[in-house]
Amino acid sequence: MFTDTVTSESQLREITGTPSEMAVRKERAALDTQCRAFIARSPFLLLATANAAGQCDVSPKGDVPGFVLVLDDTHLVVPDRPGNRRHDGMKNILDNPHVGLIFLVPGMEETLRVNGRAWITRAPALLERLAVEGKRPALGIGVEVEECFMHCAKAFKRSHLWEPAKWPDLAGVPSAAQMLYAATKPAGQTVEDVERRLRESYAKSLY
Repeated sequence: MFTDTVTSESQLREITGTPSEMAVRKERAALDTQCRAFIARSPFLLLATANAAGQCDVSPKGDVPGFVLVLDDTHLVVPDRPGNRRHDGMKNILDNPHVGLIFLVPGMEETLRVNGRAWITRAPALLERLAVEGKRPALGIGVEVEECFMHCAKAFKRSHLWEPAKWPDLAGVPSAAQMLYAATKPAGQTVEDVERRLRESYAKSLY
């Protein structure tokens, strides 16, 4: 299906050129004051993982700003809040510890990228620091930072992600309940039943 593919870095560079000196030098091996301040104000991140075969997964993680606990210049912990228990990302971490994170701050078009090695932790003292409403997570994802850097705003400017006036019309976009129903065909249930279960889960099972 895909033809005329690029098969080497030299071909890639012939087409796109090389990064600027600033783009190369912005990479850091530890979380400095600016990176820590960004993470402290971020309520949302994307966690990328891959298994031993290279099959990838990207999982959203979100909570109040500062929900990610920075332990020191090279270590942070992401709480694992209740979800669907598929644990695609954590199963990947068991196979392959290399992870990538992108931190977002609402209204800010630049993002922070953090790459490193991850572990699944169940240390009680650490998880207690991640508790919300008296409920601590059963697990956390600890990350040893290997590189971090600011990512420019071009993707956000092109997408107008933070500009409500330019958001697409949601008419015709299938709801989560419709997509789940179509994929699972639950016996004896309707789309409305699935929608009701989702609403109850959102209301009662965030923590």
